[in-house]
Formats: sequence, C-alpha cells, structure tokens
Amino acid sequence: MKKEEAGELVLKVDASPGALDAAAWDALLASQGAPSPFMRHAYLGALHESESATGAKGWHPQFFTLWRGNELVAACPLYLKDHSYGEYVFDWAWANAYHEHGLAYYPKALVAVPFTPVPGTRLLARDSASRALLLQALVAWCAEQELSSLHLLFTADEDVAACVEAGLMLRHTVQFHWLNQGWSDFDAFLASLSHDKRKKVRQERRKVQEAGVRFRWARGRDISPDDWAFFYRCYARTYREHGNPPYLTPDFFERMARTMPESWLLFVAERGGRPIASSLIALSHDEPGSGAPEAAYGRYWGAVERVDCLHFEACYYQPLQWCIEHGVQRFEGGAQGEHKMARALMPVRTTSAHWLAHPAFADAVERFLQREGAGIDNYLDHLGERSPFKQS
Repeated sequence: MKKEEAGELVLKVDASPGALDAAAWDALLASQGAPSPFMRHAYLGALHESESATGAKGWHPQFFTLWRGNELVAACPLYLKDHSYGEYVFDWAWANAYHEHGLAYYPKALVAVPFTPVPGTRLLARDSASRALLLQALVAWCAEQELSSLHLLFTADEDVAACVEAGLMLRHTVQFHWLNQGWSDFDAFLASLSHDKRKKVRQERRKVQEAGVRFRWARGRDISPDDWAFFYRCYARTYREHGNPPYLTPDFFERMARTMPESWLLFVAERGGRPIASSLIALSHDEPGSGAPEAAYGRYWGAVERVDCLHFEACYYQPLQWCIEHGVQRFEGGAQGEHKMARALMPVRTTSAHWLAHPAFADAVERFLQREGAGIDNYLDHLGERSPFKQS
C-alpha cells in the first residue's frame, strides 16, 4: 500500500479490493448522484476474487481512496491494463498508432468497472473539491508511473465536470435506454407506439408463444442454484458461439447469489417443461431496501435451443413488462444496438474522459475526438427522427 500526503488528506493505493473498508466504500457510493450496483464493493471484489478480472488476465487493480482521518472522502477503482478487452469504449486505433511510432501504449490506467458498460459515478466523492483532488492524484500517479494514458469510462455528470475542469478530453458514445412513462400495463405501453412498431412487437411475441415457450421469473434469493447453473450454461454458450471464452467465471455468479442477491432478476424460458433460455437483469435502488428499483440493466442472456424472436422476448419484452408492473423507471439495454429503438429504447449519449501523457498524441487524439463528436451529434439527430412512438 502506498500513502501520499495531500494537505490534510491521505491518499492510499491498494492492489486488492479486499484491502478496502467495504462499509465505507458502499456508504460513499450510496451518496453519489448516479450510483449503480456494479460499483458496490461486493461486485468489484467478486470480479477479483472469482479470477474474472485479475492481473493474470490483464486487469491489475489499484484502488484509490482518499481519507481525512477515519473518514473516506473520495475513492475509485483503477486498473492497469495490458490490453483493451472488456471495456466497450474502443481505443485500439490509439494503441496501434503508439505501436507504429515505437511507443508503448500498454500498460494504461482505466477507471471503470470491468466488462460492464453501464453509466454511473466513477469518482466517488463527498463533494466536488474532494473529487477534483482525487482526479488530480490519479493524473499525477499515472505520470509518475510513466503510463501512456488514463481513461474514465461511462462517467456520470459530476465526473464529467471534474474531468473538464482538469483538462481531460471527452469522448461520446451512444446507448439505448427505456424510460417508463407511467404506463399501467404492457398493452398501454404498446398503445404509445406507432402502428408499425406496435404490430412488429406483437408479431414477435406471438411467434415465441406459438412455439410453446413460456416464461417465469425469479428475484434475489428465490433464484435457485439450479437456475443459476442453467443461466451460466446459457451465458457461456453465447460467448462461445461468438468464438470467445466467457469473461465471468461460475464463481463470480455464485458470489453474486451470496453477497448481492437483491440486485438480480432472472427470466427463464421453458418449453415442454424444460428450460431453454434465460436472461439476467441487474436491479438498482436509490437506497438499499427502498421500494421499487430505480433502474434495471439488461446484462446477459443465452439459449440452448433456437426459437425465432426468443432473444427479443427474453431480453426486452419480458424485462419491460416486469418494469412496468413493478414501477421501475428506467431500463438500460447495454452497449450499442440500433435495433433496440424498435423496442422503444431511445438513444442516450454516454461520456468517457481521457488523459494522454504524450503531448503530440494528445493533440492528435483531441482533433480526432472533435471530428468523432460531430459525427455522434449527427448520428443522434438521425436517430431522433426515427422515434418508435406515435407522433403527437
């Protein structure tokens, strides 16, 4: 563990989430403007302890905490990365440019949740001054370690403000989120869509029903060990069908079932009395134990049998119906995918922030980001003209 003085504050850098004060971390997270279950200590710890995100796989944890006496005033997860896999904000071209000029891009520093492209607060802090000091310490540490760069991914507004103030470059991407407009049931939601989109959803749902598929859901501790095991079989199959090993190990999900059961909702598709597909949804609350979840996050899915439109039913229609019935205000569909707009998930701008140590490369990347940002603006304008809802 490394300590540095920052006025009356003490900065600590720990190489394992297990060295952190879990209660202090989670209390600080709960006070943020955009907390998510993926920044919980149990989630980050499970990634490490299950050997899903470890140094052996190119994720070297360096957790930063800023203390005033016994009070935790700021914190963030940081990883030294040997590659750019599992991030969803793609910088392969930057790495290639460094390589072509005989410079090392890796290791780089990443403030993010591994394998989790969900926006939320990354720089946990008691106030804006503490957040600024934490970011200042991150940049100074990266420079001291002679790292090529620092990247903060899927940041919240308060992070963006701190990064702009510190002179970091911003990069924008697009995700698709569904917002609950107070519909009484799924039919009322469908009634808000244009005729062709409404017809399409009904046709897709009918195909699944006519194939003899029925769904059930379980939440929290009601998800049985057999359900978790079947889900992992589906999850792993999805990755292997795309030629990749699954990022997350079975032990990771076993830890989630033990330490964060309230944060998970599982849909299981059955046909002829046996499971054939599943989708796992994460849930968030404004405060632990408070009423209806504020948000739901589509995370993982897979199937052991092929049924036309089963993916749409498992990953969108079943979760959206559940959200409407349970008063959930937002469903985030994950990274990319214009096809989500046909299911009423609308485009949302997400933001990352970047610091590059090499001045010439920083200038080149800044010019690139200006051009890319203009393209993102045009893309959002284009998507805005394709709303699935009825025109008022």
